[in-house]
Amino acid sequence: MAKNKTTETENSVTDYIAAIPSEKRRNDCSEIVEIMQKATGFEPKMWGAGIVGFGSYHYQYDSGHSGDAPLAALASRSNAIALYLATDFDKKDDLLQKFGKYKSGKACIYIQKIEDIDTGVLTEMVTSSVDYLTERYPS
Repeated sequence: MAKNKTTETENSVTDYIAAIPSEKRRNDCSEIVEIMQKATGFEPKMWGAGIVGFGSYHYQYDSGHSGDAPLAALASRSNAIALYLATDFDKKDDLLQKFGKYKSGKACIYIQKIEDIDTGVLTEMVTSSVDYLTERYPS
């Protein structure tokens, strides 16, 4: 079975944030790191070269594929800030309706800047996502 590419590393979150070319994006990511840290109670850790994650859980699919993933995470991508939360959690659709301006993909929520979103709703989404994942994948 293939090895997971995204695993927790010892790389520096501070260095990762500092290397983001746009000052605005650096500031937004720093603020989101603070929000996620407060909401999860976990210190930020690097996952792979470009994801800042909080906490972790171990999953195993029916196919036998298993691994570890952060409970909540973010990444600065070239065209947006990607927020990694559970794909399904309590009140997700209701919270997204109040969240602000975003796009969503298969496993991410993409925002352009922090002013586009309600950070209180982000906190609720992070907390709900972490609760869902820790219940679904108990350690």
